[in-house]
Amino acid sequence: MSKKPWIVDDELWARIEPLLPVWPERSPGPRPLNDRRCLQGILFVLYTGITWQQLPLELGFGSGQTCWRRLGRWQQAGVFEALHRILLAELNAAGLIDWTRACVDAPRAREKGGAATGPSPVDRRKTGSKHHLISDGGGIPIHVITTAANVNDVNQTLALVDGIPPVAGRVGHPRKRPDALLGDKGYDSNPNRRELRKRRILPVISRKGAPDIIGLGKLRYVVEQTFAQLHQFKRLAVRWERRLDLHNAFVSLACGLICWRRLNSTRGRGG
Repeated sequence: MSKKPWIVDDELWARIEPLLPVWPERSPGPRPLNDRRCLQGILFVLYTGITWQQLPLELGFGSGQTCWRRLGRWQQAGVFEALHRILLAELNAAGLIDWTRACVDAPRAREKGGAATGPSPVDRRKTGSKHHLISDGGGIPIHVITTAANVNDVNQTLALVDGIPPVAGRVGHPRKRPDALLGDKGYDSNPNRRELRKRRILPVISRKGAPDIIGLGKLRYVVEQTFAQLHQFKRLAVRWERRLDLHNAFVSLACGLICWRRLNSTRGRGG
């Protein structure tokens, strides 16, 4: 990774720029800050975890308020979700998405307030949010949901599966379903198993009160690695954004960046 990972290279920018909404030619006020520089300011906040007010003006990324507004505008336009889908399609075209299984998990709550927050299961005096994630069999993030900390993992199982976007890149219809879904005992639910089978997905989920499925932990380890990558972005390690849409913008952008790294690392190995 670059020593300055918030610097957007030409290849990544070529994928992002067409997704950005254009500014009206006769918009009132001064000429808006260059989109690429503004994006780098957003990435600087995402990577470092600083507050918007602390964004250094000398970096040339504009003010924190400018970047904050641009983040909201781009999220409303669906830019970051579209980028994530494009990169998933590129990974799929390269045969790098493992559709034989998907893994679900949700680690401890991310503290701080805002929409989609609730009492932490670890400390009831605190509120927090929690990320629920579904990855492919190799740990590529496919869909993330942010909920209050006290929402049970099992309640998000079908929402994660149904939230998988259509992934193009291969001959035929875009893919939306893995062959199997792997989950720990927190996802034990017979109604969910029935619903997964209706979707032609094999549930491989340990049952409460019974021994763990042999080898399941080793297969599910990839989703824990994905969470570690996601929370290396310091702005996501703790929930700071009170507005849920802005927090989700950061989540989608981070997922896209993880996909971008995977794509580049494979190219570097000659894949």
